[in-house]
Amino acid sequence: MLKSPNTLRVALARPLILCVEDEVVALAIRKKVLEQDGYNVIGVTGAADALTTLRESPVCAIIADHMLRGTTGIELAKEMKKMKPDVPIILFSGALPERLTCVDVYINKGEPTATFLGIVRGVVERFCS
Repeated sequence: MLKSPNTLRVALARPLILCVEDEVVALAIRKKVLEQDGYNVIGVTGAADALTTLRESPVCAIIADHMLRGTTGIELAKEMKKMKPDVPIILFSGALPERLTCVDVYINKGEPTATFLGIVRGVVERFCS
């Protein structure tokens, strides 16, 4: 027996997010929260790995910490935008940097999880649809 077209469901691909955070525990928590909200997540702890992942993976959005070892999220965003200018970059930081060059959205680390996820969802819907 065939199902009517109204009852067929097509599985949509889960958006792939690149998460850059040099604190391993914070990265694991953020990755888990995002995965529970329906995203595939690649987590990396450094700028070099982030650039390699961006080059090789179909990333739809990036969430980067600002204070990374050896660089800043702003510096990393500049390099990433040179590679893939259409991929949105969310800067996730405890303090607002002086300038947000090459960053599409800023989220303060003090925001509640629900707010964080709502902002990420909005970015994914706007840029990745």
